[in-house]
Amino acid sequence: MKAYLCLQDGTIFAGESIGLLGEASGELCFNSSITGYQEIITDPTCCGQIVVFTYPLIGNYGVNMLDDQSPHAHVKGVVVKELAHYPSNYRASQSLHSYLVEQKVVGIKDVDTRTLTKYLRDHGTMMGLISPEEDAEKLREKARQLKPRNGAQLVEAVTTRGKQVLTGGRYPVVVMDFGVKRGLVNALRAVGCQVALVNYRTTAEEILALQPWGVFLSNGPGDPRALDFVVPVLQELLEKGMPIMGVGMGHSLLGMALGGKVSPLKHGHRGNYPVKDLNSNRILITAQNHGYVLERESLTPEEVEITHLNLHDQTVEGLRHRPSGSFSVQFNPEAHPGPQETAAFFHEFVRLMAQRQKGRKEDA
Repeated sequence: MKAYLCLQDGTIFAGESIGLLGEASGELCFNSSITGYQEIITDPTCCGQIVVFTYPLIGNYGVNMLDDQSPHAHVKGVVVKELAHYPSNYRASQSLHSYLVEQKVVGIKDVDTRTLTKYLRDHGTMMGLISPEEDAEKLREKARQLKPRNGAQLVEAVTTRGKQVLTGGRYPVVVMDFGVKRGLVNALRAVGCQVALVNYRTTAEEILALQPWGVFLSNGPGDPRALDFVVPVLQELLEKGMPIMGVGMGHSLLGMALGGKVSPLKHGHRGNYPVKDLNSNRILITAQNHGYVLERESLTPEEVEITHLNLHDQTVEGLRHRPSGSFSVQFNPEAHPGPQETAAFFHEFVRLMAQRQKGRKEDA
C-alpha cells in the first residue's frame, strides 16, 4: 500500500507502508547507527519521534525480546530505505515488520533516506507525518498543524509510577527515572548497585529518606528546559554531598543545576560520535541520542570542569562538579546499542560513592 511522509514545511516523500496501517506524526529525527534498530525503537528517549534510519537495510537480523530497552516501542513511526522481510539470525523470534504491527508502530519504506537525511541536516529537525493520504494539499495542511509535545509530557509518559526496588547489590542507588533504558539499569546492577527507580517528580527529601549512597539521573525524551522544577531538587542533593551521575537528560539537568544553560541542536546527535576525553586525550567512540546540549560558556570553570567534548562540533559531552566529584555524560555509556569503550563510567560512580561513605565513617 502506498504511504507518504510529509514534513512540516510541506516536503513530501513517497514510499510503501510497513508496520501498522494508518497515520502517525512526530518529531523527525535521523539515526546513523548501523545496527541496534530494536533498541532505538524501544528506547524511551525516542518517545514522540519518527525515526529515520540512515543505514539502507533495516531488519535483516529480526527482533528478539532480549534486546528491548523497555517493555514496548516508544517511537511514533519509522522510516527506512529497504526493509528485510526475512530475517536471518539464530536469536530472532520475529521479523521487524511483524514487530511493528504488534507494537502498533506506523512505518514507511522505499524512501530515499539519504536525501531525507541531508534535507533534515540542512533544514533542521522538524515535525513530520506518515499517512496513506494521497491528496497532497490535505497532507500538507495536516503536517503544517503539527505541534510537538513538551518535555514534561514526554517524560510523564515514560517515567516509573511510584517506586520500584530491584533486589541484589551492595551499593544502594536511587535512579531518577526520566525514561531510563533497561541497559542502564543492567549496567548499574553489573557493578554492584542496588537500584531503586523513582518517579521524576520525587523530592530531595523523599530521595534522602531512602538512604542511598548515590543518585543516578537517567536518560529521557524531550527538552530538558521543560523540567526546570527538577533543578532545585538536584541542588539540594548536591548541598547534602550526595554523589550524582547523570546520562543524557540527566547530564543536561545536572548542568542546569550547576548554573548551565541548555540549547537545541539543529538536527541532534543520534548514532555513533567521536568524543575527546580532555583529561586523558583519548578519543572515545560513543553512542548518542539527544537533541539538546549544554552551552559551554554558561558553565563556571571554577565550579564545573568540562571533561569531554564532541569532536564534530565541540559541544559539551561530559562535566564534573569540582567540589563534590559528581559527574555526567551526554552520551550513553552502557551503549545499547553501540561501542563498549565508555562502560568504565559506572565503576567511577561506584568509586565516588564508596569514597563518600568512607569519609562519613572516618568523620563519625
